Amino acid sequence: HHEQIQNMGLQEDFDAAAKDAAEGVGNMPKITQDQKLELYALFKQSNVGDVQGDRPGMLDFTGKAKYDAWAKLKGMSQDDAKQKYISNVNTWKA
Repeated sequence: HHEQIQNMGLQEDFDAAAKDAAEGVGNMPKITQDQKLELYALFKQSNVGDVQGDRPGMLDFTGKAKYDAWAKLKGMSQDDAKQKYISNVNTWKA
């Protein structure tokens, strides 16, 4: 039962971090393209789990980069992905 309460706190923290990230990429002027991709991938891993679908075609550079970033996280638990996402957002918005 305690774990369920802990996970609720994690979900709330994750939701807050996701909101910060959505509003705050402009507030994170030093964030690199790679860091944006990492946040995207962690967000997808947190909400969906392991990468799904086919890798986009050669000309879809953005789609391919997003897919590859997400694929790198294969096997990471959704809770671990949430914690890393929260940590990254809090670090990068500073």
